[in-house]
Amino acid sequence: MANRWPSDPQEFPAAFARAWATREGAEIAALFTEDADFVNVTGLWWTGRDRIAAPHDYALKSFFAETELRPGRIAVRRLGKDIAVLRCRFTLTGQRLPGGGTAGPRQTILLFVLQDGPEGWRAVTAQNTDVVPGMETHVNDGTLRAADYRPR
Repeated sequence: MANRWPSDPQEFPAAFARAWATREGAEIAALFTEDADFVNVTGLWWTGRDRIAAPHDYALKSFFAETELRPGRIAVRRLGKDIAVLRCRFTLTGQRLPGGGTAGPRQTILLFVLQDGPEGWRAVTAQNTDVVPGMETHVNDGTLRAADYRPR
């Protein structure tokens, strides 16, 4: 991938979406430092570039094989000249359902802690959170599900 590492934190979500579009987990992992970690939407926690690449590669070649990932709102907070916290709301379309067919669109918020280095900005950690419209939290009543406690 040309210009793999962004020269500005604001460019990171577009670089992540481009890496996603290659369908290669190694392209996503290349955006991370060697010792980085990544927590996905279900709480799976991967540490190290290889451990970030492998599950992304599997997903991008199976249930995410026909997806499009589009960055939306971006917020960057600089913590120093070479450290930044970035949040981006992404929209994911085209996910394959377990029984076949195509799932509806999803929105997630990815949080990245980025570090500037000689080649550009890379993530040292990332956490992905699904956006569940109208819900306040999750509850486990035998099945984990989104819940809203507000009075109607």
